[in-house]
Amino acid sequence: MSTATIPAGLTAVGTKHLFVETTGTGDDVVLVHGLGGTTSFYEPLVASLAERFRVTRYDFAGHGRSPRVGELSLESLAAELALVIESQTTTGRAHIVAHSMGTLIVQQLASTRPDLVREVVLLGAVRQQAQAAKEATRARAALVREKGMAAVADTVATAATADHAAIGNPLVRPFVRELLLGQDPEAYAQACEALASATNPDLARIQSKVLLLTGSEDKVSTPESNEAIAGELGQAELLVAPGTGHWTVPEAPDFVTAAVLDFLTGSTLKPETKKTCACSSASPGCQSRRQQTITMQIRKAP
Repeated sequence: MSTATIPAGLTAVGTKHLFVETTGTGDDVVLVHGLGGTTSFYEPLVASLAERFRVTRYDFAGHGRSPRVGELSLESLAAELALVIESQTTTGRAHIVAHSMGTLIVQQLASTRPDLVREVVLLGAVRQQAQAAKEATRARAALVREKGMAAVADTVATAATADHAAIGNPLVRPFVRELLLGQDPEAYAQACEALASATNPDLARIQSKVLLLTGSEDKVSTPESNEAIAGELGQAELLVAPGTGHWTVPEAPDFVTAAVLDFLTGSTLKPETKKTCACSSASPGCQSRRQQTITMQIRKAP
């Protein structure tokens, strides 16, 4: 299928100007990055998605190439996403793929504006932070305001990615580091404070079918926390990418791309049962040099 690309650039979205990129034809998919991310986070996913969908991604206010306007909050970012869907999609309704803090934004939107949301993919899903995490996030905001993004970029790039992924692709950590170094320190600090102040949206109000995908080595969005989130949702599937940390797309691009495409194009499939599989370096398709376990949702045609 041929794709149609709209030139990327700052685009009027409500009273703001956001950096927006759109490519492909078909049903609308909107991609929402997380704290410290940009549209580039999704680069490995876009080409495959655009073969079947009209894909829109944007830098949320103050991040990447979108200027900072006013104070950031979970509510303001959810309202911003609503305007993106209303103004940048063909039907005013979209599938949504989100990462990390972006998953909180989408949870907020899906629980309050279900009319805008079709299926949802949450990569490294997060919920309201525990008190210790709130304090650490606010301390990070203070450090960035004092010393700039260089004070946290190396630490985050290393701690939030898996050693296995970094060995398999030595560019993973430099890529995450570069995304962080390019952020406006004040906007990043405000986003940290917005994350620390966020409260849990009511997952019971979400009507969409949801795919939760996290990494086996993700310390921010653990497989166990994703199981708890799945338990609160009405229609949820859970996948765990082996040897992967919190920055799922650059760490496991093939795994994530296949999972997202299968989920968004497999609406005629129905969930069956969870299965735990072990693989080793001798197993075809396993990219690990050590034994790993992956929990996956098995789906088959009716």
